Amino acid sequence: MKLRSKAAALLLLALAALLLALLSLRASRAEPPAPPARPASAPQRHPASAPARLPGPGAFPGAGPRARRRRPPRPRPRAGRRGAASLEKLARRPGELRSFQAVLPPELWIHLAVVACGNRLEETLVMLKSAVLFSHRKIQFHIFTEDSLKPEFEKQLRQWPDSYTKKFEHRIYPITFSVGNPQEWKKLFKPCAAQRLFLPVILKDVDSLLYVDTDVLFLRPVDDIWKLLRQFNATQLAAMAPEHEIPKIGWYSRFARHPFYGSAGVNSGVMLMNLTRIRSAQFKNSMIPTGLAWEDMLYPLYQKYKNAITWGDQDLLNIIFYFNPECLYVFPCQWNYRPDHCMYGSNCKEAEREGVSVLHGNRGVYHDEKQPTFKALYEAIRDFPFQDNLFQSMYYPLQLKFLETVHTLCGRIPQVFLKQIEKTMKRAYEKHVIIHVGPNQMH
Repeated sequence: MKLRSKAAALLLLALAALLLALLSLRASRAEPPAPPARPASAPQRHPASAPARLPGPGAFPGAGPRARRRRPPRPRPRAGRRGAASLEKLARRPGELRSFQAVLPPELWIHLAVVACGNRLEETLVMLKSAVLFSHRKIQFHIFTEDSLKPEFEKQLRQWPDSYTKKFEHRIYPITFSVGNPQEWKKLFKPCAAQRLFLPVILKDVDSLLYVDTDVLFLRPVDDIWKLLRQFNATQLAAMAPEHEIPKIGWYSRFARHPFYGSAGVNSGVMLMNLTRIRSAQFKNSMIPTGLAWEDMLYPLYQKYKNAITWGDQDLLNIIFYFNPECLYVFPCQWNYRPDHCMYGSNCKEAEREGVSVLHGNRGVYHDEKQPTFKALYEAIRDFPFQDNLFQSMYYPLQLKFLETVHTLCGRIPQVFLKQIEKTMKRAYEKHVIIHVGPNQMH
């Protein structure tokens, strides 16, 4: 009996070993082990020529140090689903900046121009600061200034934090006039103001441009006014706001001694331009029966009307668009809100509905006590520390300052000044905290 039991046990062990070998052979055929690495000069062997062998003990997974496992294949990203980092790597060329914004095509940049001479350094820097604080897209600043102010502009802009300087690039240009007497142009109205008339000639590589005076403040992203370019029809090549909403009390309708656009004229402190169209257009005029190119028209136009104009380059623009009304797109007063819109009673209905989008503190109201609401907004942006919280360091102090201005005509409508800037700050806060920080990390 004992011999029979031992024989049965040995038979079972043999059968188990045979079964295990067969299973191993089947597995090795389904998933052959990776061949060892060969030198580049070694001859290639074809697997079909090798005789089939039963796997040895080291062929089983985990059986020894030479055992090999195949790594699972890495999932490949689907086409069109690359992240921003991959796009940056694809778009960047050797020697270019690593910033993804830096490789965006030029048509996706916002181009902003300003002319600053005399004592306009601080105003200009505050205007540029307001543009950078709320903008989403990258901005190219074109700063036209006197040689004496150039080093200070460079110094001040370099001192801004990296989180803001990466949102813009800037170029500084000298004051130049391509036609006529430069001294005449420079002294026309305010120092250097006539330079804006020559921007289509100087900025030959720029397709579209937003020009603003130094005393302008953005209370919402520059991106929003830039979008108005899309609303131009086939003949329009520039956009401005009316000089006044009520023609019978407007300056042009009462005092102008020259032609002007529409019933109340237009204000050139905020001017959106399609420079490509301006450079290629032929403008109707009162000097010759045929059209004239922009550059060819400027000096003869000035010579004809120089004894009749009061507001310099703005009057010349009004004359140009009087003869070419189809070329002008007129945007609402909320994009060029001035003291005239509230000091005689509130007369900008778009600002009452949506709030002031672009504030224009002409007549020096940022620096005197005539319009405390304008001065309060200017000082709030000027004194705002870049890295601080917008609500705590700008909006709440601004509300308190506005309480001190309720006795003035413009101060009686604080919601007009605060509505858009509050909305802009909320969007900036939500973008920073909820998107970048994440809702689960807020306490």
